Amino acid sequence: MSKILVTGGLGFIGSHTVVELQNEGYEVVIIDDLSNSSENVLDGITAITGKTPIFEKLDLKEKADVEAFFAKHNDVVGVIHFAASKAVGESVQEPLLYYENNISTLVYILKELRKLPSASFIFSSSCTVYGQADELPITENAPVKPAESPYGNTKQIGEEIIRDTCKITPSLKAIALRYFNPIGAHESVEIGELPLGVPLNLVPFITQTAAGVREQLSVFGDDYPTPDGTCIRDYIHVVDLAKAHVIALQRLLEEKNKENYETFNLGTGKGSSVLEVVQSFEKVSGEKLNYKIVGRREGDVISAYADTTKAAEELGWKTKLSLDDAVLSAWKWEQKVRS
Repeated sequence: MSKILVTGGLGFIGSHTVVELQNEGYEVVIIDDLSNSSENVLDGITAITGKTPIFEKLDLKEKADVEAFFAKHNDVVGVIHFAASKAVGESVQEPLLYYENNISTLVYILKELRKLPSASFIFSSSCTVYGQADELPITENAPVKPAESPYGNTKQIGEEIIRDTCKITPSLKAIALRYFNPIGAHESVEIGELPLGVPLNLVPFITQTAAGVREQLSVFGDDYPTPDGTCIRDYIHVVDLAKAHVIALQRLLEEKNKENYETFNLGTGKGSSVLEVVQSFEKVSGEKLNYKIVGRREGDVISAYADTTKAAEELGWKTKLSLDDAVLSAWKWEQKVRS
């Protein structure tokens, strides 16, 4: 049974990926510093899979602790690296915090992986590397634009660091997964998105508004050059996304990769506007949402959705769950959290 390290494994995408890994028979070790997650998530993972992953509370910024972890778990064959600070706005206010937390931790992990006879590495990247793309849908060949935020820049720099490391390390194989907008929750409602403080993403803000936690949803701008004037994004169900991480890892473990470093877009291939997501929520929940149109928000790209051809052809992966599925699962999760 292969041992896989999942950093940030108690977070939103991390926890769903741990579930899929355990369902496939992998032994999972989670590292999480609990700065943006809760140890209670372990109970949800256990309830779904019937097995509790190994958990180590550890700050990856502490180089000596990272070295000690790999000395103890020297049988790790693969790493899925989620641990990172991820708030765009906060990154603008606290750039050094983001560069330290997102870059130094990556470097320390890669240094340890270079010592192993072979290692497979999956990096949690983002469609933010494309900025406002010149063409839609966005393919993996789209140019990487200057980052709009320090957060986005850490994803670009992270990809460059991994690519450069793979060039000089034949024993290391890596895939960067550039995902679009993950939403939803596990169908069991045992795990889901748990934003601390005011949500920064659309769907948790919608569900919290419907639950009475937030007074009103602000829709930032209705004068964009889109069919209904609101921004368009590619919303992907977190369970579909989690399954893609397992498939990408298996590609590396089975040595089916064509290069030492590969990139894949993960999305549905379909864009949905902010108002379409609101309408989807109202339809599946039966709740009327209190929202209002306000001015545009700085830094928002107009439209972004994925060309998923490469993931379909190379990984044999595509999404199975719809926007309605994702929004309904997010609403059920919100209701459980508030009950």
